[in-house]
Amino acid sequence: MMVKEIIISDMVESLQLEVLTSSDALDRKITKPKARRPGLEFIEYISFLPTGHVQVLGENELDYLKSLSEEERSTRVGNLVKYDPPCIIVTDGRKGLKYLRKYCDEQHIPLLSTDEANYEFNGRIDAYLIRQLAEEIAIHGVCVNVLGMGILLRGDSGVGKSEIAHSLLGRGHRLVADDIVVLKKLSPETIIGTHNETNKELLSLRSIGLLNVVRMYGRQAFQTETRIGLDIELTKWEESALYNDLDVASQYTSYMDVEIPYLQIQLKPGRDVVGLIEAAINNLLLKQQGYQAVDEFMKRIEEMSD
Repeated sequence: MMVKEIIISDMVESLQLEVLTSSDALDRKITKPKARRPGLEFIEYISFLPTGHVQVLGENELDYLKSLSEEERSTRVGNLVKYDPPCIIVTDGRKGLKYLRKYCDEQHIPLLSTDEANYEFNGRIDAYLIRQLAEEIAIHGVCVNVLGMGILLRGDSGVGKSEIAHSLLGRGHRLVADDIVVLKKLSPETIIGTHNETNKELLSLRSIGLLNVVRMYGRQAFQTETRIGLDIELTKWEESALYNDLDVASQYTSYMDVEIPYLQIQLKPGRDVVGLIEAAINNLLLKQQGYQAVDEFMKRIEEMSD
């Protein structure tokens, strides 16, 4: 798998950071999805601590450095630099820092600043790095947010995925991506679906062409990303394959080792597929809350037989 990376200049723009030093080194790359707040790093170089992380210094760290002698301060900052941070970010609007500016200039490490409080900024930068550096794949299909849940619509070309997504928009649901869906793994349990920028806000309908759903239906018709909760495969109607079990056994598909609930919906002229999708999501939400209609049905049967 190819290692993903972020160019520091892109992060500066996205997080609205101020560049204090080494603006000529903003082409350096970030590859680690977590920022670090130095602690042991200041004491001495320890080989088992991770290297290559963005280092974020708040008021506590800066006040500690300020309390040291010039020689001791240089040693502590030198220990931090040994961990090869692509950049150093100071929070809480601290911008003087002559000693830190000098060291970053000498080592060509960008020194960046934000007015945000340390605890707020740490959460924001971690979320940004995780999303930008997350393992990802692209699949053919459509992604929509229905009743607050992200769903994938998959199936053979021409089966009607985009048309069904368009009908869902008419019921107040939201498009995320059409044709190409980018899936990102944010954690061992979480997959989000998003667009690939090229297809952002666009929906392609056969015989009609490309639609910009925001221009046509308003901002509420589009959502830039969503957590995937259900994978639906749309297939052609097959009489021989139909069944009417009391309860369909739970099935799952796996994307990047994350299991997603899966179901298949067969298509037939006149069938209310949009209504079935809404019913499937409501039923899944009830199952997640511990309720299954089949359990209630079987309980009633048992009570009648007593």
